[in-house]
Order: sequence, then C-alpha cells, then structure tokens
Amino acid sequence: MGDSQDKGSFHADIPESAVEAALRSVERVKAGAAAEAGGQDEGSTVEVEVPAGPGGEELASVKAQLELSQQLGRETQKKLEDVHDRWVRAVADLENYRKRAQKEREDVQKFGVEKLVKDLLPVVDNLDRALAAAAADDPLTAGVKLVLASFEQALARHGVKGFSAMGQPFDPARHEALMNVPTADAAPGTVVVEHARGFTLHDRLVRPAMVGVAVAPPKDDNQG
Repeated sequence: MGDSQDKGSFHADIPESAVEAALRSVERVKAGAAAEAGGQDEGSTVEVEVPAGPGGEELASVKAQLELSQQLGRETQKKLEDVHDRWVRAVADLENYRKRAQKEREDVQKFGVEKLVKDLLPVVDNLDRALAAAAADDPLTAGVKLVLASFEQALARHGVKGFSAMGQPFDPARHEALMNVPTADAAPGTVVVEHARGFTLHDRLVRPAMVGVAVAPPKDDNQG
C-alpha cells in the first residue's frame, strides 16, 4: 500500500534544495541559541525564516497556496450554509402553501353552496309562517309540514341546520334583535319573539335568528 494516501492529508512536492536550505536555517538558529543560552527564556518561540533564493521561494509559494486553499474552503463552507438555509426556507414555504391550498379546497367543498343556501332560506321562512298561521284543523297543515320536513332534510345533507332562539338569553353572535318587547313575563335580555329561525352551514353561521328581546316594562307612576 505504498501508493495510498491518508484521507484529509496535505501533499506537496517540495524540491530537495528547499528542504536542505530550511534545515540549514534551523541549524543556524539552534547554534545561535546555544551561544546565547543565558539570554533566552525556556518558553521562547524559535522562528524559522524562509531562506532567500530558489528554495525559499518554493516554500513561500507552498505556504501561499495553503493559505489560499484555507480561505477558499471557508468561503465554500459559507456558501453551502447559505444554500442550506435557503433550501430549508423554501421547503417550509412550500409546506405552508400546500396546507393553505388544502384548507382552501376544503372550504370550497364545505361552503361553496353558502350563497345558494341563503337564497333558499326565505322559502323555509315562508313555510314556517304558513304553519304558524294555519288552523290546527286545516287539511293543508299536514302537507305543509311534510314539505318543510323534506326541505330541511335536503338542506341537512349539505350541512345546513336550523336553530330556534325562543326562550334563550340574547346572544349577539347568533341572534339579531329586531325589537325590544316590554314584558314582565320574562327576564330582561330573553328572546320572547322569533320572526325567523337562524341557520348554520357546517357550524358556520349563515344567518342569525331574527328576534325580539324582553326588556323591563315601564314603571307605573300611580303605583307606590
């Protein structure tokens, strides 16, 4: 395995003349240091000067190439880190876009019929009013109830549900107050009149219930 090289090692062809010149420089420095043994500290650093001449130029060239390689390595590492950061951000943006697109598709599937539902709700209101005004012994009452039930079943298959507010505390998130009703028969703030039921589409409010809300009756000045 004489031809194999250690992984990560640095190899350069240095002329023998340059090596010999460097060794001679070291020997000269050592000789000078031995002559001045009393004037040097033990921990002092011995610097080896690159010798002048052809050999010194070769060593200086190798040193310069090594420093250049290290600088290029640092720059390449920085570029790789920047590319990795951009890639991570791009993946995150793509995933967020995918989630938004999926949510939009689901919303279209669930709430795409909202406008049609709003157009059909007046029909339900009219059927409710017809039942409220019909006499109990009217032979048409049963037919109207059947039509209303079938209509509500069809709406329910698309996620539409009606709700009544009668007798409940007024909720501005689900009820729309059309009037105040002075009465002592219910606590103030209670829904005592319902002009139209409210409806939701997949739990999203499509139309609030149209209601009248109880308020305290005016005081009689003759009482007291």
